[in-house]
Amino acid sequence: MFPVRLPRRLAGDPVDRPAVVTAPEELRIDGPRLLALLRRFAGFGADEAGGVSRVGFGAADTAVRRYLAARSRDAGLRADVDPAGNLIIRRDRPLPPDGGVLLMGSHLDSVVRGGTLDGAYGVAAAFETLLVLAAHDAPMRYEPVVIAFANEEGSLFPQPFWGSMAVAGTLTDAAGAVDTAGRSIRGPLADAGGDLDRISEAAWPAGSVAGYLELHIEQGPVLTRRNCPIGVVDGIVGRTVFEIEVVGRQNHAGTTPMDDRVDALVAAARLVLLIREIAAERNACAVSTVGSLTVQPSVTNVVPGQVRLTAEVRDLRAERLRAAEAAVAAVADQVRREYGVRIDVRMTLAAPPRTTDDRLRNAIADAADDLGLSWLPLASGAGHDAQIIADIAPIGMIFVPSRDGISHAPEEFTEDEHLVAGADVLLRSAARLLRMPAVARAGADR
Repeated sequence: MFPVRLPRRLAGDPVDRPAVVTAPEELRIDGPRLLALLRRFAGFGADEAGGVSRVGFGAADTAVRRYLAARSRDAGLRADVDPAGNLIIRRDRPLPPDGGVLLMGSHLDSVVRGGTLDGAYGVAAAFETLLVLAAHDAPMRYEPVVIAFANEEGSLFPQPFWGSMAVAGTLTDAAGAVDTAGRSIRGPLADAGGDLDRISEAAWPAGSVAGYLELHIEQGPVLTRRNCPIGVVDGIVGRTVFEIEVVGRQNHAGTTPMDDRVDALVAAARLVLLIREIAAERNACAVSTVGSLTVQPSVTNVVPGQVRLTAEVRDLRAERLRAAEAAVAAVADQVRREYGVRIDVRMTLAAPPRTTDDRLRNAIADAADDLGLSWLPLASGAGHDAQIIADIAPIGMIFVPSRDGISHAPEEFTEDEHLVAGADVLLRSAARLLRMPAVARAGADR
């Protein structure tokens, strides 16, 4: 791992040195400090709508990760950036050689015009948890380590889960990664402290991670509707993403008769509706979405000759996900035949459904019970780095309520009391696992 280039601590930032506590049951996070850190994070990439546009490997993303690295160093912790650009924070001591790491974290990048909590909350709470654990003088069964995964969203460089895939050793074609304008990831990755030529070194060896905990906003309405502060995640939805190119024949919009046109946009419009029907009408999967569409040449008086779009399907059951993937290919072929266009379909991401580990789920539920917090078991309809890390370690996830179920938007909001409660559950869960004689080291129950 490569050292972070650390700036000086910003004026007004606290020095993160919590008082030492003497009993695990007394462990509590510093709520005001956690909320202050979240407000700091929200300033990086802040937009006029009240949200953030902090795309992975963009300037704001690199700046916020350098800021957190500086805060870590000021607190007496060690901060490193691995070749994939992941920020790794831990106590300044050798890591155990025998799989003795309890990993905690999430991501700091956002979608364009996204909210301030998605991912950032999990990183802030994991950092706060580490601060408290580092000040605790009891021996720990495992070494607690915080990770801020790089480019989880894939908003600028459309390779989502970049950092967690690198850690899991499942990242492919890294050298060919380009952003939406065709620019190589090499330079931005280097600016963030990574190294494309050494990307394989970001993979953690088999058995090196005893478990992974991720705290996140729910991004859905269930906890709010049930008036419940904590969700214990039992499964994470699988997600498959396609890049689709529709090629027709570009021509003059005024002189080309309607029955002589091979209009790529009209064909793409039909394809968008058919992809929606995969979930909405046929119930082949939980959800199906076209979220991005680019028209060429995108000129008023020209019949479009090319359209590029993305499609994704999601479901908690692997067999339904496979069926939905086949349905995308089938409707693309249907549109090709109906409209006389060429359609190329390329799968760019296949993240399978995951089940969380029962022992980590129990630790989370017990922590909530200890704190007097009600909780619900629920599945995640959103993808998370945890489902990628499940390839190498048992995983556990904690949810807190999202007001009105809104996320990936400036209106994303969670009450302060729920943010603090979720972080306390993370801390207590970690403390339980660190005191346990063993945490399963095989992959999560799938």
